[in-house]
Amino acid sequence: MSENHFYSISAKGTILSHITADEALANNNNGGYIWLDFYQPTHEELSALIEPLGLHPLMVEDCTDENLVPKIEEYPNNTFIIFNAFTYADNVLSTDEVDFIIGKNYLITVSGYFSDGRKPLSDILKVVEKEIEQAKQGPDFLLHIIMDYVVDNKFIAIEALEDELDNAEELLINDTSKFNPSELIRLRRNLLTLRKGLFHEREILVKICRKDCQFVTDKAIYHFRDIYDHLSKFFELTETYREIVSSLLEMNISMLNNQMTKTANETNLSVRRLTLISTIFMPLTLLASIGGMSEWSMITDPSNWRISYPLFLLAMVVIGVLNYLLIRRLERRDKTKMGQ
Repeated sequence: MSENHFYSISAKGTILSHITADEALANNNNGGYIWLDFYQPTHEELSALIEPLGLHPLMVEDCTDENLVPKIEEYPNNTFIIFNAFTYADNVLSTDEVDFIIGKNYLITVSGYFSDGRKPLSDILKVVEKEIEQAKQGPDFLLHIIMDYVVDNKFIAIEALEDELDNAEELLINDTSKFNPSELIRLRRNLLTLRKGLFHEREILVKICRKDCQFVTDKAIYHFRDIYDHLSKFFELTETYREIVSSLLEMNISMLNNQMTKTANETNLSVRRLTLISTIFMPLTLLASIGGMSEWSMITDPSNWRISYPLFLLAMVVIGVLNYLLIRRLERRDKTKMGQ
């Protein structure tokens, strides 16, 4: 079953569905206009419209190319617009082109599928039927309805990215050990993709609002200004989120540095304690080794060992205490100098 849909919209607001594009073209005699909605059309399907609608061959080429940035191009018989549609699900940002070709009495939309299989314009007919009072006024009003639908879905993707960014920030603050910096890198990449599309789309709306598009009437301009406001807001949000991502990356590095500094300080404290113990016992060890060379006589006459042993031990205690007090005094003096 074909994924393409063809409609004729009368001036009274009646939407008639047609099986083929030729049938829609043949029934465009009710004072209204036609809407040709293509999903992943072939080059031959679009080329068949070159002669009856005056399409330029470059339009057909661009509609079948999926790697173009949003743009607007003016031709004698129509205007060609490329927009981007976004969806965000399962931590994956999917994009697809939505192409518009608007003429005096027709609008052509060309779209495909997101990577998850969904269509960017899956339920657009229901939206048009709901806004039929606006859509019946002309193809430029229908262009606004569809373009506004695409832009509103961008906000859904932006909100999903915002929620994920909030979760990453909360995890970084509450449990740094479980935080994965690669998630922020992925978020930043997605934000850059959004920013790129929004930047060019905002320029498209600038051109439409300053009446560069001959097929958008003055009456419809006011509606497109609303889309421009939304795109400007979304663009500023992506810029803000990019700054937050950069700040979180810097915070993560700072917190890791703090943890490393804390570990280093703990190591230094342990080494300092061991050094203090070694410094105190080094002279005592020296005295004990010298005294021990004369066996139990402790360098004195063997008959005096009962006195020499206690005195020797007392001297070692005194020397140890004095050594300790000297080291502590030197440390306090060094701290005072560093504080100044």
